Amino acid sequence: MDQSPMTPFYEMAGKSPEEAKFFWSGGPVEVAPRTWFQSWLSGVTAFETDAGLVLVDSGLRQLGAKLAGMLRQRTNAPVHSVIFTQGHIDHAFGLKDFLVPGQARPRIIAHRAMPERFQRYELTQRFNAAINARQFGGSVSRAETTEEFNNFRTPELPPDTLYEDRLALSVGGVRFEIHHCRGETDDHSWVWCPERRVLCPGDLFIWGVPNAGNPQKVQRYPRDWALGLRRMAALEPRSLCPGHGGPVVDNPTLIRRMLLETADYLDSLVAQTLAALNDSAPPHVDIVHRVAPPKTEAPWLQPVYDEAEFIIRNIIRHYGGWWSGRPSELKPATRSALAREIAELAGGAAALLRRAETRAAAGDLRLACHLADYALEAAAEDPAICSGVAALYDRRAERETSLMARNIFRSAAAYAREGRAFA
Repeated sequence: MDQSPMTPFYEMAGKSPEEAKFFWSGGPVEVAPRTWFQSWLSGVTAFETDAGLVLVDSGLRQLGAKLAGMLRQRTNAPVHSVIFTQGHIDHAFGLKDFLVPGQARPRIIAHRAMPERFQRYELTQRFNAAINARQFGGSVSRAETTEEFNNFRTPELPPDTLYEDRLALSVGGVRFEIHHCRGETDDHSWVWCPERRVLCPGDLFIWGVPNAGNPQKVQRYPRDWALGLRRMAALEPRSLCPGHGGPVVDNPTLIRRMLLETADYLDSLVAQTLAALNDSAPPHVDIVHRVAPPKTEAPWLQPVYDEAEFIIRNIIRHYGGWWSGRPSELKPATRSALAREIAELAGGAAALLRRAETRAAAGDLRLACHLADYALEAAAEDPAICSGVAALYDRRAERETSLMARNIFRSAAAYAREGRAFA
């Protein structure tokens, strides 16, 4: 099935909305007086005041009209101020559709690091298109012709008010507090409305294992993230409007539990990873297999998008260097040269693929895919090799729970079918 960010995420993950709350879409939901939450791919919260609306986030550009249409079922007030919780395209690019005809440009507030993010997007547009195509199950050739993967630039309506650590403001007699917290991004903010006791954590809470380990993206900050979650819990919010998934309304006990259990999850991964690093700095892959993610049945801590293994690697990257710890990988040979040598030792790329298929049949898809990579990199011109490797990665994808892992493996299969190694 051809997939893109426009396909509902729960369908992409093979789940119903009831099975994975991360994929909830709907609204408007009244979470407090004159306050509405709506979500389609990502969430937007609107606080109506006597001076106009305060929006927290604005959605993806392609979905701005849909989200705005939901909100306009409840209010036609102009937008007075906007707070972007981060600079990702599903939060900061859909604003134009929320503005009423003839209204003045709203004040747009963000952390001071956000303009630098947009500059980086401008410098790396094709790279971002490629990695997001992989993340959503495609390949580079598809990314070049697919609009939703090519929006990595400064938004049409960028921030005009930047803050450093904390900003308090009053709009129409309603007070808002904006707090910086490094988490999924270095420019992340969370928003608290004390009068209405509504918390907007952005992607610091997403109804799933925190997106703190994305294997293709820049550094994430799980330790800072956990500290931020604890600060939010201390406020005892009555309603929570997350970056992804459905709201929690008038349930402070549940919200506190959700925030603290998510913080505990991150803290456990950080503590275990640092303990392993301090144990004579073993190779990174060994650390990954030594850390045991906390076991939980909580629906807000299931690996539906990101997963613990990726978070552990991000923690290693934050506290250590880029080298894997394997001596041969400090100054390695090219992958193609290594693949050809291994294929020759094995009796050819076909023999490597057969062994990969044997390991897969025995249930060891991790090892099977290592062998398959070498077979493809040694003989990418062989249609039989390409087809066999693609089939292995299709099987690997089917067994993954996180959307991120599933779609990167689907992308690997797509690359193989195109006769290219996935690298």
